[in-house]
Amino acid sequence: MKTKDQLIDDLLTLAFAEDVGDGDHTTLSTIPENEMGRQHLLVKEEGILAGVEIARKVFEKFDPSLKMTVMIGDGSHVKPGDIAFVVEGKVRSLLQTERIMLNIMQRMSGIATQTSRYQQRLEGLKTKVLDTRKTTPGLRMLEKEAVKIGGGSNHRIGLFDMILIKDNHVDFAGGITQAIEAAKKYCAEKNKDLKIEIEVRNEKEIAEALEAGVDRIMLDNFTPERTRKAVEQIRAVNPAVEIESSGGITLDTLREYGECGVDFISVGALTHSVKGLDMSFKAC
Repeated sequence: MKTKDQLIDDLLTLAFAEDVGDGDHTTLSTIPENEMGRQHLLVKEEGILAGVEIARKVFEKFDPSLKMTVMIGDGSHVKPGDIAFVVEGKVRSLLQTERIMLNIMQRMSGIATQTSRYQQRLEGLKTKVLDTRKTTPGLRMLEKEAVKIGGGSNHRIGLFDMILIKDNHVDFAGGITQAIEAAKKYCAEKNKDLKIEIEVRNEKEIAEALEAGVDRIMLDNFTPERTRKAVEQIRAVNPAVEIESSGGITLDTLREYGECGVDFISVGALTHSVKGLDMSFKAC
């Protein structure tokens, strides 16, 4: 299995292949080969900056001679007019890396900013906001990194690093107990040390999950009132079991769910429908 760094390197290889192709003919035809210059990243909207270290990888991969000086790092609160970093070197290289770098920075900063808003709504509570697998294909590592930069937490990265038994799994497996027992047997046979989480739809399924034994219970599409009762039911049997709320929870309803005492709230909107943070890469 590839590492995070290898996946990011693959992503950048693809990004350059689809954008530069056999050459940036506009730049190659108008800019002398040895022309030197500098550009800075100008922030044009308030938010949380994310992607600075990935931007560094973009420049290093395309042209290792480019020199990047960082003024504002990942996770910082930024406002219009802030200069995040300056890059010096061949103008041809600066122009050919500009759009790829900006696409990444704007997307990651938008996600970090969105995540920060959600986590701030939970201030003073133990509840953490989680991302989901509702990410842009190929960009998951970057988008989940942006969630962390924005103060949120990552759920599983993919299908390989946690067992999450959802309603379809339960129905096809024949029930809650059967699904959990099958997952435990699989982990034992394959020598896998994976957390087991199960999605439940009602109080009966909660009781079955507690009886079978799992690490985390996901309350799917529960109202706040039902969530509060479910938390009481779970804590009374096993206080160590983690509790996650999921399904249709918005920024406006987030706090109410957090106050029910859940450990996590998963929110697909952190990554699936985010506006990029406005910024530009200008000559200076």
